[in-house]
Amino acid sequence: MTQKTSAPQAPVPAEVPSDLVEMGFVSGAFGIRGWINVVASTEYADSLLDYSTWWLGVDGKWQAYTVLEGHVQPKKLAAQLEGVEGRDAAFALKGMQVAVPRSALPVLDSDNEFYWADLIGLAVVNTQGESLGVVDKLFETGANDVLVVMDGATERLLPFVGHVVLKVDLDAGSITVDWGLDY
Repeated sequence: MTQKTSAPQAPVPAEVPSDLVEMGFVSGAFGIRGWINVVASTEYADSLLDYSTWWLGVDGKWQAYTVLEGHVQPKKLAAQLEGVEGRDAAFALKGMQVAVPRSALPVLDSDNEFYWADLIGLAVVNTQGESLGVVDKLFETGANDVLVVMDGATERLLPFVGHVVLKVDLDAGSITVDWGLDY
């Protein structure tokens, strides 16, 4: 008798795309039939369901999974992935990042639209030329998005609105803001 491992395996080996963009993370199992819960970091959580293949991974080790079915739960997504059978297999994916290739994302409508993933790591400088730090992450408040800017141990929360964020220059890797060091 062979013992069946509960660790899920990718259904089809595939070459890992070089342009993966993290879109959320697996927060745990959903039910007993191998479904997972996903916290999406997209504007609309259900937009992650537009992609038939998700790449799940941690520490740069990625595996492709085909999305068989999914639906929106309050504050999360529930999804069934091919090859993930049973609660133990789903739970083994907890903490993994969910990514899709950048090349699969829709083209942005204007130069004033940005994917959050493009803003992470940009240097933030105010109009006086003072460095405020680097964008660590973003979050949504309902009223507007917020940049979390880290400067060593100092955390600054800047609203991502036109009168604060004056210029985003992806090529230069910087964001110019109207924001003081002492705010």
